[in-house]
Amino acid sequence: MSLKVFVIAGEASGDKLGASCMDALKTLCDVEFRGVGGAMMVEAGLVSQFPMSELSLMGIMEILPKYFHLKRRIREVAEAILDWQPDVVLTIDSPDFCLRVADIVKARSDIRICHYVAPTVWAWRPERAAKMAARVDQVLALFPFEPPYFTRVGLRCDFVGHPVVTDEIATEAEVTAFRETNQIDDAPLILVLPGSRKGEVTRLAQIFGAALDVFAQTHPTARVVLPMAQGVEDLVREMTSHWAVAPILIEASDRAGKRAAFKAADMALAASGTVSLELAANDTPMVIAYKMNWLTQKIVERKLLIDTVTLVNLVSETRVVPEFLAQNCVPEKIAPALSVILLHPEAQSDALSVTMDRLGRGGDAPGLRAARAILDGIAG
Repeated sequence: MSLKVFVIAGEASGDKLGASCMDALKTLCDVEFRGVGGAMMVEAGLVSQFPMSELSLMGIMEILPKYFHLKRRIREVAEAILDWQPDVVLTIDSPDFCLRVADIVKARSDIRICHYVAPTVWAWRPERAAKMAARVDQVLALFPFEPPYFTRVGLRCDFVGHPVVTDEIATEAEVTAFRETNQIDDAPLILVLPGSRKGEVTRLAQIFGAALDVFAQTHPTARVVLPMAQGVEDLVREMTSHWAVAPILIEASDRAGKRAAFKAADMALAASGTVSLELAANDTPMVIAYKMNWLTQKIVERKLLIDTVTLVNLVSETRVVPEFLAQNCVPEKIAPALSVILLHPEAQSDALSVTMDRLGRGGDAPGLRAARAILDGIAG
């Protein structure tokens, strides 16, 4: 008899996690999938109830017009689960949708629910851990320091590794070709990553450009490369058109170019986020800078429980990656930090290596670890 698994993902990162886990489950047991997912999960064998794109909404202005439609989808997915009676429901990130489905299912059945990607209770709102314990039976964590936050409230939490450890890294030949194609030669190459959302690019592009201008005054041969994120290409072109150091712009669709840029760069200036882990995977030292709108910043400052927002610093238990946040996110502070990295590129090497090792590099793939944890949870 097949294992029945209902899987829900609401965005591209969840689709990737779901597909990897599904592929691994198929190697471990006879399994049937239903749920909601994207192209990668469908390719892995999912019969999707409706397109995942309906759930891939960002921000209140996108969500409000579709509020009642999303509410209906929550009920429909919950009913599909209750009708099918799967052995386990795997919800992947997207808590606003997934956990509302979980609430309905839990209220009307004892179907097991496993949530993939732990909420960041270690950073803010720690009370969410206890709330999770009432909503799901198991959590799969991406970071090694997360399980204790959930086990202490009676919720099983398995560290399964971070998907960044499986990212493809550019070869030496690809790096050489990238530098030659863009006529970089031996000049210092700075990888600039101003974010993937319009608000981030709007707030950071001007600051980053000014910081590079200051940096170039003492390093006039420096070159800049900027891989653009999907959906913000036109904005990036507009906001970088007046930079004193003209960037090499890489299209969002050019994955090989982005991969080569990450490995070819001597250092990076990046917005805060998971991109710091991608840089660690490429052994690229970095400066992190980020600026929120005033109101969001004040709320975060009041509730934040950690003294660094850079994931490399948190995972490696160091503070070697410099970060410039809020009022400190200014060109006059960022530029000198870039100069320090150029002089001492090895200073972050140990922390970057430790980060990748702790995230699971060299071990079983995260998808396989997740699949095993799910099966172990079902077995009790």
